[in-house]
Amino acid sequence: MFVFVTIIFVFVAYTISIKFVYYRYSQVWPHLRNKISTPLNTVGNASFCPTRERSSALLRNSEEDEPRVTAGETRALLVTAHPDDECMFFAPTVLKLVESQATVYLLCLSTGNYSNQGLQRKRELLDSCAVLGIPSDHVTIIDDKELPDDPAVQWSTALISSLTLKHIRNYSISVWEERMQTGKKKVGVLTFDGSGVSGHANHIAIYVALRHLASAGRLPEGCQILSLHSISLLRKYVSVLELPVSWLLPSDFCCIIGWEEYKHAKKAMLCHRSQLLWFRQLYILFSRYMLVNTFQAITVETKNVKIY
Repeated sequence: MFVFVTIIFVFVAYTISIKFVYYRYSQVWPHLRNKISTPLNTVGNASFCPTRERSSALLRNSEEDEPRVTAGETRALLVTAHPDDECMFFAPTVLKLVESQATVYLLCLSTGNYSNQGLQRKRELLDSCAVLGIPSDHVTIIDDKELPDDPAVQWSTALISSLTLKHIRNYSISVWEERMQTGKKKVGVLTFDGSGVSGHANHIAIYVALRHLASAGRLPEGCQILSLHSISLLRKYVSVLELPVSWLLPSDFCCIIGWEEYKHAKKAMLCHRSQLLWFRQLYILFSRYMLVNTFQAITVETKNVKIY
């Protein structure tokens, strides 16, 4: 009887704590969004000249069609490795930013052609982005033989860096001083951390490249990079029960979604029909990343680092 009462008490207490997290989060979300709007670190403003120009993007990648920037506008660039990363790992962030009327761009560095399904996966990615609220003309998919969907292949740090920097500039993620004299720059680049969430080598390669960009002082002044926290296997698959833990642990940027938004995240995942194996179905049900994202800012001292 004592054990039963204890279990009930713990369950009630945990339920209350989850409700408290949602209540507090709804109050502090405007402040949390300022984490992506106000750079935590400033790096150099040296020009970056890649050795080769890549023009294999599937969608919008034109410097002539430069986007307009309005004062106070929040603009975020999400950099991923494969189609389905955007919803499998970053859905809460995208949904919260879109809900708050931020402009979100996606740079996907491969077509996900590991099983020769690249064309289908491109279409699935666009469908998923439509559900999440990212317009198709804000999506760029890179199809380059040097960036294959293959964890056994080491992706080029220089190539990832040049592609990312090109899109930061094309989407005016950091070009603001001439156009936003009256407002603060509100920007952010979102990607994986050094563990890549799932440990995938392609995910980690993106983090390594962007960290090198920051270390070498190649990013435009004030451009901030936020990396998605990788967590333990136990925390990863306890779904909503993980929320109080994420709330209590320190982070630089946090996004939490509720039931209605979760249904959008699930719908986006279901767009990736070619990837819906049985373990992906379980992932949709139990993964913490379907409900909450926490990020750490990449803060490094500016150094003269060569990118190879």
